[in-house]
Amino acid sequence: MTTTIRDLRKWKADGKKFTMLTAYDYTTARWLDRAGIPVLLVGDSLGSTMLGYPDTLSVTMDDMIRHAGAVVRGAPNALVIGDLPFMAYHVSLEDTVRNAGRFLQEARVQAVKMEGGGRVIDYTRELTSMGIPVMAHLGLTPTFVNQFGGYRVQGRSDEAAEQILSDARALEAAGAFAVVLEGIPSALGRRVTEALNVPTIGIGAGPQCDAQVLVIQDVLGLNPDHVAKFVRQYAQLGQAIEAAARQFDQDVRAGAFPTAEHEYSVR
Repeated sequence: MTTTIRDLRKWKADGKKFTMLTAYDYTTARWLDRAGIPVLLVGDSLGSTMLGYPDTLSVTMDDMIRHAGAVVRGAPNALVIGDLPFMAYHVSLEDTVRNAGRFLQEARVQAVKMEGGGRVIDYTRELTSMGIPVMAHLGLTPTFVNQFGGYRVQGRSDEAAEQILSDARALEAAGAFAVVLEGIPSALGRRVTEALNVPTIGIGAGPQCDAQVLVIQDVLGLNPDHVAKFVRQYAQLGQAIEAAARQFDQDVRAGAFPTAEHEYSVR
């Protein structure tokens, strides 16, 4: 049975922890669905994980819809959320509605995610009133990387912490069904979690959040570069891929592959 936003709220009320992982393609989504992961985020992090950009700012709506559609087709049991990319909701409410609607209509995701407070609070209210579920995202929001001066922990000062808490409450009041908290002190993660009736989903926000999310490439050990402090690698598939590719290369050059068992006969 497909996970719904009502399930997430019930799990929060029941004190049941849950997980969210990013996914960007059909094959990965199939395996994560088989694993029973209830929520999949097609994050704009695909800019760096799948497209090789240095950050998320170059990702387009067309990129997101193409990848999100593949994930939806691969994970019929998960709640799939599409991440509205940079400039998809920065110009006007009209653009925001159009792009969010494209996500649901073209990719068939069940909800969208937007980063930040401010105007996003009003946009959240408008979208939810139109039947488009919204997941909020506060703290270290990657589309604000230039404003932050890099990927830095947010909410360390009293003023910044109070702003995040205030925005979280306002987003809940506007209809957000969950709030992602990224890159904030654990104590603040706990405060926000305790203040809200909707679930919080942490990524570098401490263990008191109602759920946890990680980028699938980090979980599988597919990232050969810097790994953030909040990441735990549950496999080392990158090394396994390299070893398999090297072995295939060696077998072909040595004439060890293909062999008779891999050939077709005339009859």
